[in-house]
Amino acid sequence: MTTTGQPILQFGTSRFLQAHVDLFVSEGEDALGGITVVQGTDNPASTRRAQALADGYDVVVRGLSEGRPVDLRKTCRSVREVLHARHDWAALRERMRGPVQLIVSNTGDSGWALESQDGAALLAAAAAAPTSFPARLLVLLHDRWLARPTAELTLLPCELVTRNGDALRALVTGLASDWACAPAFIDWLSGHVVWANSLVDRIVSEALEPAGAVAEPYALWAIEVQPGLQLPCRHPSIVLTDELARYERLKLFLLNLGHSLLADLWLRGGLASDMTVLQAMREPQLREPLELAWQQEVLPVFEALGQGEQARDYLPGLRERLLNPFLAHRLADIAQNHAQKKQRRLQPVVDLAQCLLPELRQPLLHAALGAH
Repeated sequence: MTTTGQPILQFGTSRFLQAHVDLFVSEGEDALGGITVVQGTDNPASTRRAQALADGYDVVVRGLSEGRPVDLRKTCRSVREVLHARHDWAALRERMRGPVQLIVSNTGDSGWALESQDGAALLAAAAAAPTSFPARLLVLLHDRWLARPTAELTLLPCELVTRNGDALRALVTGLASDWACAPAFIDWLSGHVVWANSLVDRIVSEALEPAGAVAEPYALWAIEVQPGLQLPCRHPSIVLTDELARYERLKLFLLNLGHSLLADLWLRGGLASDMTVLQAMREPQLREPLELAWQQEVLPVFEALGQGEQARDYLPGLRERLLNPFLAHRLADIAQNHAQKKQRRLQPVVDLAQCLLPELRQPLLHAALGAH
């Protein structure tokens, strides 16, 4: 493995990143270069996975595409280096002062949480690594500002947060203010660094050992256009758009809402612990309420937003994805952090309906939001 670092710095080792961002860079065109992956936890499984990433790993792509079965095995070779955020902190700070042009992250549902023990003293050259991802990012960006303030730098968060680039910028600049960082640095964070809003979409149902994943054929990385934006590569599944909100609503209010509604019905029904999405879609007591919710409680909201035709066109392909016979996508996995996911996926549809369609009844969504 190289000791000089790579132009792409990635926070996270998840199977999703392996089958989405990393695979895109491996098979796309005009890639910036290789990826340095940062392992953020001490979890033994994460360590085994991280150690294997730079040796190359397989992604198995299985599913249906326009009704036809797809079963491919692809080898991903974009990861060139793996560092541990705590053990390799000095090396990571060195990389940030050097070749990094693009930072990608996917840190999970609680990955942006701040830790009280992280403070301004961590900016010192010999300081230990901060505990939280936002604090680690702040220290690395401060190093970059000191070393290369005019070099291009794009951040592409992949966390499922609405306008995730704007949200991450607000979080990091707010933390910089709390740490009493120099005003010139805070201005640099807001005015020079590109914080890209993006949406990722691919069902990655299983991990392979020691590294790799099983994923569906469908993949999308929608990225909002803005000046100075750098992309990791060119790829057919990377879409540049001025209307990111349209992509976000389709995924959040149809796919993600559908997943969480199935998981909620499964939890309340006390059904088999190993039930998959495919099995749920074949079970009338789960499928019928989902279809009713889409048709009667969600599509009217899309109509009111002027996006009804696009939403109706999206549903057939979505059903094909949920009926994928080759993926073992467990409802138990979807149900992790269930209360948080419902607030993010279901509540906005209810809120929009109250504003746009106050007479619309949404009993299925209200029941799910009220369930514990």
